Amino acid sequence: MKRVIDFSRYSSIKIGPKIEVEVIESIEATNEAFFLIGGANNLLVSPSPPPLAILGKNFDFIRIEGDELIIGAKTATGKVVSFCKKHDIAGFEFLNKLPGTIGGAVKMNAGVKEYEIKDRLLWIRTHQGKIPAHKVGLEYRKSAIKNIIYEAGFKIVPGFSEELRQKLLQLRSNQPKEPSAGSVFKNPPGDYAGRLIEAVGLKGKRVGNMAFSHIHANFLVNLGGGTFEEAMTLINEAKAQVFAKYGIPLEEEIIVV
Repeated sequence: MKRVIDFSRYSSIKIGPKIEVEVIESIEATNEAFFLIGGANNLLVSPSPPPLAILGKNFDFIRIEGDELIIGAKTATGKVVSFCKKHDIAGFEFLNKLPGTIGGAVKMNAGVKEYEIKDRLLWIRTHQGKIPAHKVGLEYRKSAIKNIIYEAGFKIVPGFSEELRQKLLQLRSNQPKEPSAGSVFKNPPGDYAGRLIEAVGLKGKRVGNMAFSHIHANFLVNLGGGTFEEAMTLINEAKAQVFAKYGIPLEEEIIVV
């Protein structure tokens, strides 16, 4: 089954071509030929991407099995927060207003401050079967997962905290409103990518219709009709200038496809 997606509308940064993608409805090894786009919330899609796919509705579910929370990889993070609040499950408060799907959140080990998806993750399921969390190389904003994630299991700990949800939500109040893909770069050890970008004078820097936000320098925002080329120009300029001035290599958190 195929689906036409216009990435200039579908992706959070509003950049990319209108192309046909595969819709995956079952777990098969042949699916590995595709790059999975998920909710396209941290993607920058080029004019000529590799073969792309999206999970179908079969992988959008949440259920409780014993002391485990089983979540389909297509399930939206906001849906997970609502479910956990309703069932008094702790550990997922940080996902509030963190856009995307649980599959993408696991693959990128999404988090806010000290809270990360790996804190509750027990296992993932790929076409190779169920894989324990300690074998998937979860680190700061990355993992060693190369295969498509179809579902994940999490440890249930009671005690959803509305206070924590509100506190973490407040931390994101300084994020820009324009279309973006979230943080462009991972924070290097002991420093902040936004501080470094600002220190080399690139906060607010604009190329065409793309710019590093005036509000938060580590957000690359689309001011309307921005292009892939303009975005890459800014990304490469920030990496070059920060390395030239500080000797610190910035590593993308955004995924360029």
